[in-house]
Amino acid sequence: MNPIGSIQNPTLAALQAPAAAAAAPSAPGASFKNFLLQSIQEVNSMQQAADHAVDKLATGGDVSPVEVLTAVQKADLAFHLMMQVRNKMVQAFEDVQNVRV
Repeated sequence: MNPIGSIQNPTLAALQAPAAAAAAPSAPGASFKNFLLQSIQEVNSMQQAADHAVDKLATGGDVSPVEVLTAVQKADLAFHLMMQVRNKMVQAFEDVQNVRV
């Protein structure tokens, strides 16, 4: 199986996850936690698929340079999106900490 073809679109996954979380009743914070963990795992799998594609290209495997470039760019974009979400969450946490009661 081609690892490049199994990469999911992070935007599509982000749009589908809230609908799935709303359909299944659970603990108040569990769905957000699961969503974050699942997103991190998807970014990790994209990184691994991109690394595998680069290795196959470097060793002369049966993979086109276009597929490798696409996989690397998807992984890079997903990683940068994850870092921006992390930065916003840290900023929100710091803002809540700075609120005077």
